[in-house]
Amino acid sequence: MSKKPISGMVQVYTGNGKGKTTCALGAGLRAAGHGLNVIMICFMKAKLAIRDDEEEINYGEFGSTDLIPNFTIIPIGRETFVDKENPDPIDIKMAQDGLKLAQQHLQDRKCDVLILDELNVAVEWNLISLEDQLDLIRSKPTDMELIMTGRYATLELLRVADLVTEMKEVKHYYNDKKVQARKGFEF
Repeated sequence: MSKKPISGMVQVYTGNGKGKTTCALGAGLRAAGHGLNVIMICFMKAKLAIRDDEEEINYGEFGSTDLIPNFTIIPIGRETFVDKENPDPIDIKMAQDGLKLAQQHLQDRKCDVLILDELNVAVEWNLISLEDQLDLIRSKPTDMELIMTGRYATLELLRVADLVTEMKEVKHYYNDKKVQARKGFEF
């Protein structure tokens, strides 16, 4: 029995609610479990952070996917947040480097699933152009899955995507209980 090639789709996870990256990670984990090669480029996120004067993994997924041989995460960003109104030139350069890496993975077919985490935010904050984001979709091989996450998905992106999920915040302990970000859940 021959293995049928997958028909690659474009998935978008957006909205103000929690869970966009988590949903993309779940899709990648499921794909990896079936032997597909998954690469996730995390725009605007650093692998390491300093908390309580100690260096540690910034987001738990960076550690957990190290245990999955066909799931690679590449962080592209600094530990500090990007200033939306006045991004530092290094933030723009890093986002552009991430864009070039994504283009290379699409062109060289280096994976079956390419996840571009927080790409929508990078577009909204003018670190990457909308046209460059749409070019990624146009250059996607037909058998590759492309997943884009982040708030602020544009109408143009929503029109060309095959699947769009909008995460809507109904209730959040940040607001209701003034709970800060928790290790293992928000990072």
